[in-house]
Amino acid sequence: MMARAATGVLVSPQEALAVARDLVPRFAARAAEHDEAGRFPAADFDDLRGAGLLGLMVPTRLGGAGAGFGDYAEVAAALAAGAGATALIFNMHASVTGALAHTPDEVVRAFGVPETFFTERDRVLSDVAEGMLCGVAMSERGAGSRLSAMTTSYTPVGDGFRITGSKAFVSGAGHVDTYLVAARSAAAPADSPVVSHFLVPAGEGVVVEPTWDSLGMRATGSQDVHFDVTVPASALLGGVEGLALLLAQVMPQWLVASYAAVYVGVAQSAVDAAVAHLRERGLTALPAIRARVGRADAAVAAARGVVEQAAKRVDTAPGRPETNRWVWRAKLLAGDTAAQVAGSMLEAAGTSASRRGHPLERLYRDARCGALQPATSDVCADYLGAAALGDDPHGDTAVPRW
Repeated sequence: MMARAATGVLVSPQEALAVARDLVPRFAARAAEHDEAGRFPAADFDDLRGAGLLGLMVPTRLGGAGAGFGDYAEVAAALAAGAGATALIFNMHASVTGALAHTPDEVVRAFGVPETFFTERDRVLSDVAEGMLCGVAMSERGAGSRLSAMTTSYTPVGDGFRITGSKAFVSGAGHVDTYLVAARSAAAPADSPVVSHFLVPAGEGVVVEPTWDSLGMRATGSQDVHFDVTVPASALLGGVEGLALLLAQVMPQWLVASYAAVYVGVAQSAVDAAVAHLRERGLTALPAIRARVGRADAAVAAARGVVEQAAKRVDTAPGRPETNRWVWRAKLLAGDTAAQVAGSMLEAAGTSASRRGHPLERLYRDARCGALQPATSDVCADYLGAAALGDDPHGDTAVPRW
């Protein structure tokens, strides 16, 4: 376990949002340097840890802020206004902690998990409240985020499991304290995969390979990570093999819509940066410029509204089919809107804003990544189209979504 600084204690989601907004100027001041170097924003995470924001999703009884999905969406969008890459790493952390904290106990029990899971879950969440940073190791080269197509595997050994394989796009690699690793049973047939999640601590058997040199979100440090580790039985999330694919279908918000709030924040930041640039250049009186800004303002507001509706439904009616459709809508609209708005704002600002180092140039690159992150915009649209046509969006597809 990495050494961690002492953390603050947040008493409510409202306080967490206020703290996040206070951090935005600091993050914005560092964002260009982190982007240019492609470097993990360590100072940002020192601030997040020190403010207690890593415990956002942790229940108050365990020392966290007790936030719901809607609270998370507000905080993530606020952080993204300062630095999209920092907000994206924070999203991965919240995806782990939120899934642990907010998958209803009755849903977990319906999957047949042992009662010991709840004790282990609370132990992990308590560690998070004290400053533990979590990462997600799911995607693989050649398989993307499709859980059923991955090659990382696990085998029972003694009182635990041996996990071997390689992951790509692991945000915060080398800086997180523990990784949520998706792996498939080596004993299961290829046409009927059994996919499970494990919490694997950083350390021996976890090797980070520096490979990240991307178009956008450069400061996420999303390196490749190679695993050859043996973990105790308690590392198996839920204590039952094969839960990963079930949870991806029943409660997809942490694999799908959690990105959406980040990209709404990036889109809003692009509008704000364009407005500042246009005012400085004295271009605000041009009708074409005003029209672009007006359309961008409306598009961001619409995407934000869909994300808020999805978040509200996740908090009040998790796992229901209509809730999950809103989850997929949120990811589709946020990703596409961020790319479209940032592109339009860059055109409105002109060539000078395309130079390296200009905020709009960085925001354009960051925004362009939203539609590419899982689930991609095409996958989201296909899911929604299948559902609208009365088909099974999970079963009636030639290629499994997960």
